[in-house]
Amino acid sequence: KVSSKITVLDALLEKCDKVIIGGGMVFTFLKAQGYGVGTSLVEEDFVETAKQVLAKAEKLGKEIILPTDIVIADAFSKDANTQV
Repeated sequence: KVSSKITVLDALLEKCDKVIIGGGMVFTFLKAQGYGVGTSLVEEDFVETAKQVLAKAEKLGKEIILPTDIVIADAFSKDANTQV
């Protein structure tokens, strides 16, 4: 969750050249970048915060790394149609 980790992310940007974001936070950051995330979990109240974190990283010359190989499906089912 972005809401519980935002202070850690902010501190990491001051100390690290690259920060890797995974798990449930990914979709909030992808939405902040303008990507469609369908029904994936997004902390709507923190999309703007994610935008600010991304902007800060860019300003500091830091890199935030998000997954690039996410599997999408049309249903939460073993028979779902999927795409990478």
